Amino acid sequence: MKMDSDLLHSPAVGLTEEEEADMNDWKLPLAFMKKRHSEKIEGSKALAQSWRMKDRMKTVSVALVLCLNVGVDPPDVVKTSPCARLECWIDPLSMSPQKALETIGANLQKQYENWQPRARYKQSLDPTVDEVKKLCTSLRRNAKEERVLFHYNGHGVPRPTVNGEIWVFNKNYTQYIPLSIYDLQTWMGSPSIFVYDCSNAGIIVKSFKQFALQREQELEVAAINPSHPLAQMPLPPSMKNCIQLAACEASELLPMNPDLPADLFTSCLTTPIKIALRWFCMQKSAKLVPGVTLDLIEKIPGRLNDRRTPLGELNWIFTAITDTIAWNVLPRDLFQKLFRQDLLVASLFRNFLLAERIMRSYNCTPVSSPRLPPTYMHAMWQAWDLAVDICLSQLPTIIEEGTAFRHSPFFAEQLTAFQVWLTMGVENRNPPEQLPIVLQVLLSQVHRLRALDLLGCFLDLGPWAVSLALSVGIFPYVLKLLQSSARELRPLLVFIWAKILAVDSSCQADLVKDNGHKYFLSVLADSYMPAEHRTMAVFILAVIVNSYNTGQEACLQGNLIANCLEQLSDPHPLLRQWVAICLGRIWQNFEPARWCGVRDSAHEKLYTLLSDPIPEVRCAAVFALGTFVGNSAERTDHSTTIDHNVAMMLAQLINDGSPVVRKELVVALSHLVVQYESNFCTVALQFIEEEKNYTVPSPANTAEPGSLTPVRDSPAIPRLRSVNSYTNIRAATTARNLNKSLQNLNLNEEGGPAAFSPGNLSTSSSASSTLGSPDNDEYILSFETIDKMRRVSSYSSLNSLIGVSFNSVYTQIWRVLLHLAADPFPEVSDLAMKVLNSIAYKATMNARPQRILDSGSLTQSAPASPTSKGTHIHQAGGSPPMPSASSSSLTNEVPKPPAREQPATRPPYTPTLGGQAPHSHQFPRTRKMFDKGPEQAGEDGDEPGSHRNYISAALQTGLCDWSAKYFAQPVMKIPEEHDLESQVRMERQWRFLRNTRVRRQSRGITQRGVSRLDDQIFINRNPGVPSVVKFHPFNTCIAVADKDSICFWDWEKGERLDYFYNGNPRYTRITAMEYLNGHDCSLLLTATDDGALRIWKNFADQKNPEMVTAWQGLSDMLPTTRGQPTSSAHSLARRVSIYLDRSKQGGAGMVVDWEQETGLLMTSGDVRVVRIWDTDREMKVQDIPTGADSCVTSLSCDSQRSLIVAGLGDGSVRVFDRRMGPNECRVMTYREHGAWVVKAHLQKETDGHIISVSVNGDVRFFEPRSPDSINVLQTVKGLTALDIHPQANLFACGSMNQFIAVYNANGDVISNIKYYDGFMGQRIGAISCLAFHPHWPHLAVGSNDYYMSIYSAEKRLR
Repeated sequence: MKMDSDLLHSPAVGLTEEEEADMNDWKLPLAFMKKRHSEKIEGSKALAQSWRMKDRMKTVSVALVLCLNVGVDPPDVVKTSPCARLECWIDPLSMSPQKALETIGANLQKQYENWQPRARYKQSLDPTVDEVKKLCTSLRRNAKEERVLFHYNGHGVPRPTVNGEIWVFNKNYTQYIPLSIYDLQTWMGSPSIFVYDCSNAGIIVKSFKQFALQREQELEVAAINPSHPLAQMPLPPSMKNCIQLAACEASELLPMNPDLPADLFTSCLTTPIKIALRWFCMQKSAKLVPGVTLDLIEKIPGRLNDRRTPLGELNWIFTAITDTIAWNVLPRDLFQKLFRQDLLVASLFRNFLLAERIMRSYNCTPVSSPRLPPTYMHAMWQAWDLAVDICLSQLPTIIEEGTAFRHSPFFAEQLTAFQVWLTMGVENRNPPEQLPIVLQVLLSQVHRLRALDLLGCFLDLGPWAVSLALSVGIFPYVLKLLQSSARELRPLLVFIWAKILAVDSSCQADLVKDNGHKYFLSVLADSYMPAEHRTMAVFILAVIVNSYNTGQEACLQGNLIANCLEQLSDPHPLLRQWVAICLGRIWQNFEPARWCGVRDSAHEKLYTLLSDPIPEVRCAAVFALGTFVGNSAERTDHSTTIDHNVAMMLAQLINDGSPVVRKELVVALSHLVVQYESNFCTVALQFIEEEKNYTVPSPANTAEPGSLTPVRDSPAIPRLRSVNSYTNIRAATTARNLNKSLQNLNLNEEGGPAAFSPGNLSTSSSASSTLGSPDNDEYILSFETIDKMRRVSSYSSLNSLIGVSFNSVYTQIWRVLLHLAADPFPEVSDLAMKVLNSIAYKATMNARPQRILDSGSLTQSAPASPTSKGTHIHQAGGSPPMPSASSSSLTNEVPKPPAREQPATRPPYTPTLGGQAPHSHQFPRTRKMFDKGPEQAGEDGDEPGSHRNYISAALQTGLCDWSAKYFAQPVMKIPEEHDLESQVRMERQWRFLRNTRVRRQSRGITQRGVSRLDDQIFINRNPGVPSVVKFHPFNTCIAVADKDSICFWDWEKGERLDYFYNGNPRYTRITAMEYLNGHDCSLLLTATDDGALRIWKNFADQKNPEMVTAWQGLSDMLPTTRGQPTSSAHSLARRVSIYLDRSKQGGAGMVVDWEQETGLLMTSGDVRVVRIWDTDREMKVQDIPTGADSCVTSLSCDSQRSLIVAGLGDGSVRVFDRRMGPNECRVMTYREHGAWVVKAHLQKETDGHIISVSVNGDVRFFEPRSPDSINVLQTVKGLTALDIHPQANLFACGSMNQFIAVYNANGDVISNIKYYDGFMGQRIGAISCLAFHPHWPHLAVGSNDYYMSIYSAEKRLR
């Protein structure tokens, strides 16, 4: 035997062994670590989207009330001299008072029209109370529910009073008349907006609020007291929806600076750019801009609404800045209400921010209701000053010399700031201030591409970013952009829309309404588009057609189906996946699309995806075919034929390696079951009858000559079926240990007590197979009944499923569902149980309901009628009635005594059918294929058609929503494992360093040579008889399996870390274990002798063990070969084989070998093939026929040479080269052993030998190229277990004579172990299993007396 070290020294590279091994760790692929293994397959929780404006409003009418009384100053105002005079930029003294008044009114109207040209404007110049009343009531009447604006200029009347009055005039202008705000509220109604431009305006705001409160209180009184005068009147509107803007606080006067207009507040609100520029010139800093005067400002070229001109650009920048300040300072809901609901209100509030800035510089504080936080010091105002500065500094040359205008760098700089925010990203921080500016930039063609790109990067940060962008108001902009034909925008828009729809799918309607779907159809059809962008386009279309009929119709007309079918074979897996999902959704409950698919033979094109290497793509194809057959329209022969074809194609996936695919398969078949319900009911009855009349001996009890009669099973705890109930694993195991210790186990008992009997879902298995009524807390068909049915119906025919005559399609599909109900992955079997039970329930209800009890005993198939509910159905957890002797018990064993109460490990199942039991027996026993059943269903008039939806509604896998999460999550971020600073990466680095240390230290010991191996470093009593032991390659953990559970021990500390139930049925046992990804995040694989493989994570730490995946590794394990080793009939081998395997006499069970480098798993056992699974694709890649007539007992492979060595029960050792075809891949057969091969081992070196050992104790060394053995050693006869140390040239034999011998490479015994150390010197029990540590010189031994011990080399060596 050669050392590994020769192999590891590769001089060419010049690395030391450790460095090279360490490098290899990084290169090794990881199995079962994809998202589908680590996450629950379900969509993300939908975020409540608040961005949609529930009530968009318009201000439709505007009342302009001017009380100027030109030439007469009010008595309570003392004016300075000179004083501010301009009103609406007109000097009232420059013309006659009446003309001035009219001109000012006309000007004010023009200024407002700039912001809202479509409103109705009514001026009321120096009015009386009646005129104001008439004006307000008429505007409210016309506006109905929309908003009305009331603008009040009180510069020619006294200040507002503390009692809440403003002033107007009498008819002949001899008196000021007070007008109560209370009356004004009544006339104006709600919703309204009020603008007050007068001194002490804050008083009005306060009074307004007091009056509004007073109203509410009066209303409350009126509501209680019907005789109250208000009770008879129509309800006055609530004042909550009213907005007010006032020029100053209650105690302040308006500024009188002669350089300013008298109506400074109105100017800020209606002509912001003009006043902002004048104010800028009045600041000291304006001296830094030479040559700019107030006269020059008047001459700025351009129009406000033309963004290419200087004036228009300033206006655009001003909008962006005020919007940004508001978005950053205001609470989100207030921002939505004031800045997004109504165009005029938004403009006034943006301008109000300017008014606050300018008027505060003159000691005046504008007031608003709702109140805004102060914004006058916001940093963005400096950006505004800079933009104004840059613009004004160009003015003299533009006007005098006519030079061209240079555009402001403002937007480009803000985009850069946004970009900096994106690149300097930490996860949790404030949102970027520039988001509203990015929105404004989308309007500009110059920066649009860059803005979209950055916006895409922002949305990629996650759903929170999408919600923020939507709340800023991005939606209408990106919707409008879909009308653009610019090709360069396509990838960006597709990306942005994919992000939006992944978070908020309700946008499907907006897209279809604006014909947006056409944009994405054209992207999908464009073959020059990269696959990623077509994937996003097809994802968007899949959202548009998802349960939305209008979307389905629009996309069908847009030729979506043909487009998708063309891309089914695209090399990009995500695209294939989404194309299939999109197809599945367009024809879901939409008949026209289904027929379009039939014409394009869509189902046949989808078949190719059923064997796709990517499990998610197979899943999507199953989903699409499932909805294809799940259309509930009328049936024709043609469509039935198609459905049958699809069903038989789907049936081939019954043993797919991925549970996600099998779950989708159950749902797809359930659609078919719903479609052909009556046919399936017939099949179900047939199977129930057959099961009742046929007792199948459970393999656990097939007594062989020479074996003892089976003992009774101990009390059964319900089997832990669903993954969630695995949380109870530890709780349940305490009861289990109790059971174990109660029994004095004798070696020949039939497989230790099955305390965790995976029987049925109810508490006892004696009553389990009785068909209960659905009110009974258990399934009609228990797991055991289904399992028995599955074994009765020779399901070996599953492999020849295809090509059966169509009349038995229903039978075949029923068999497939029976098979899936016994699936090792709980979620799959739970779904299949639901489907089977739903049909069994209907079938038994439809079958004659009067046949309740046959000959007084409760038989298997009597449907318990609603009357006999309580008689034989026990409560979960109580004692069941004793079944009578004639009852056809499932496994023809002695009837059990009633079970003791056990902790319930799973809530009882209650069928979803609920109240539909009473009338469903009215269906005739045999029904026509399209017959919907009786029209009127008994008294409750419930439509029997609603049965159909019983399964289909309940069954879904969440696959599509889970797949959609991909688009909601960051796509551009480097994954954590590639981020050198991330914790995941650090932990991995630590593990790889640990691995290097273990390799180095252990090699040091093994190279010096091990001369003894009998120092017992660990001993403990295992909860069950150890049947397989496996050391973790790098940490101090060892896994010990008994029949159906796994125990983890820390062999260094000597403590138990974990013990959990593997979930295999009662008549099966664990026969092999492997650590996957042992060098990194370890998973444990367990193989049971029914061919099932299960993979676990989170064991041996503080978390709960979780099943990562499970599948049927070998579908037809042949129970028949569990007899003698065929070649040798002499009694020694016979007795040894009984020892070899306590619960089944003989039989190799399932054997596996794992290749981490390639991710391949070799499986074999009581079958005639070696089956190779690719764990990356989760599918079978190869079946190598063994060419022998007996079972495979041992497998060993070498990835370097692609060789597989198999030891067989007939004593032969066969070598296969998996690169060759099935007929020529067997390259060598050695027949030198005369009996069962206990172990065949292939050394992992370039010229490594094969070492094989049989029960007779002959150890043979073969060189794979030569036909005869090159060396033979003889060890003890009657071997029951053997292992070979891969590094230390040692092998250990355990025999039925209760001792362990350890040999070195020359065949010399270095240690004989017969007694346990310190355990009162007790003799070792018969050896049930042993295993060497892959690196350390440690040998683990499990024996039939429950003890688990570990021996090692002498201490001085270690």
